[in-house]
Amino acid sequence: MYKKNFIALLLLIIILHLSLLSCSTNTESSRSSTIEIDGSSTVFPISVAAAEIFRETHQEVQIPVGISGTGGGFKRFTVGEITISNASRPIKDQEVKDASENGIDFIELTVAFDGLSVVVNNSNDWVDCLTVEELHKVWDRGSNINNWNQIRSSFPDVHMNLYGPGTDSGTFDYFTEVINGQEGRTRSDYTPSEDDNVLVLGVSGDKGAMGYFGYAYYIENIKRLKLLGIDDGDGCVIPSEASINDGTYSPLSRPLFIYVNTSEILRKEVYEFLKFYLENGQMLAEEGGFVALPQSMYDDGLAAIVNNK
Repeated sequence: MYKKNFIALLLLIIILHLSLLSCSTNTESSRSSTIEIDGSSTVFPISVAAAEIFRETHQEVQIPVGISGTGGGFKRFTVGEITISNASRPIKDQEVKDASENGIDFIELTVAFDGLSVVVNNSNDWVDCLTVEELHKVWDRGSNINNWNQIRSSFPDVHMNLYGPGTDSGTFDYFTEVINGQEGRTRSDYTPSEDDNVLVLGVSGDKGAMGYFGYAYYIENIKRLKLLGIDDGDGCVIPSEASINDGTYSPLSRPLFIYVNTSEILRKEVYEFLKFYLENGQMLAEEGGFVALPQSMYDDGLAAIVNNK
């Protein structure tokens, strides 16, 4: 009886061990089939489109895409938490240092051009264009402008509420540097969010509102918002595919990036996803409402990932 009980116990232990081993293997397989992306909400439409289309033929690969902002994405990327970081600005020196200290090597891939867009409520019928100087007066640190007639006396007496990206956003960094002359320099009494959809909701529901975000979010909400032209001293220019691509929408045109952990490119699914992303870069950029790069730039990106494979 003792011998039979011992054998039964031994078999039970073996079965439990095999079950745990199988669970561990499945967990590892699940982990290795996940490509996590986070960062810029501006780049989000491109990367999420790439992920959704890629998964149509690679259903075993999970590709969650977050929108913690460019800075938030880099915080995770530089400690190895994510594979790809979406970015609406180049990586900063401190972020490069953080990555190096954590043993993270990376490559930068340009994926599209964007024109940072200033928008107002659809019912706003008094302004079609603002100068860079006027934007500076409104958005600069210490500004107390809170009524449209404080910008121009010809504007009506309408209270103005401001909506813009939060401090973790690359769009925030870019706008403040270009408009206010120093990255991060801004008035604090505005409604911030790293999620551009929140900004769209705010501006579209507030008659006196002004906000700014990437061109793609205006295109996505074209019926809900009014787009302003910007005068940098050479006349008013409205952002469009043509004006963004040829640089005439100055100074608010910019490139958009993804940053990739080079050690992750050794994973087959990561390599195949990046290859798909760049081979279809023009289509993905245009589908997302951005301006596509010349094909040669996507080809350069393909060469970079091949060289790191």
